[in-house]
Amino acid sequence: METTKTNIYQKLLEIQKSVIGLGKDKKSFGYDYVTGSKVLEYIKPLMNKHGLLLKQEVISSTNVRMDYTAKSGSKSEILTKLEMRFTWVDVETGEKDENLFGANGMNDWEKGFGSALTYAERYFLLKYFHIATDEDDIDNPDRQKTDPVVVDYKQKLKDAKDLTQLAAEWALIPKELQPTYLATKDGRKEELKPKA
Repeated sequence: METTKTNIYQKLLEIQKSVIGLGKDKKSFGYDYVTGSKVLEYIKPLMNKHGLLLKQEVISSTNVRMDYTAKSGSKSEILTKLEMRFTWVDVETGEKDENLFGANGMNDWEKGFGSALTYAERYFLLKYFHIATDEDDIDNPDRQKTDPVVVDYKQKLKDAKDLTQLAAEWALIPKELQPTYLATKDGRKEELKPKA
């Protein structure tokens, strides 16, 4: 008697049917949310059961310095923007299902990239399998709004204490915005030049 093999989409559907919703298990900055660990705790055993791997590739990565004022004072962090490809691989048949996905992560200088990777994995799995996320969903109109971070590049250039700091601040301005601040940079450069 011949047995029919289950294809990759039938296996993915079985995972979707198994996990309807997950309760939030962590609180941060006033938000309750489902951690990546909890998502994997439910999804990974099902992936193993059905012989599915999830390959993750970073297609592109962009880092932007974000300066803002918090209750504790001035703060600088790195905003990492990732374009990724998540590929489901059926180890039994070799079938694949490729998905492009974007994610951002902002954290201390050395952690922005890791934050973006963690966010991408968690939300790719939650959204791919339509797992309820309720109020932590960024599209929820009841979600607490935060003001956008605005960097005053002109002031940063004016505040540079020496030519080295001026060059460092200039390098942090996105290339497409540099023409706007060129006169400010050149003027400050002249002011900081050693006097003969």
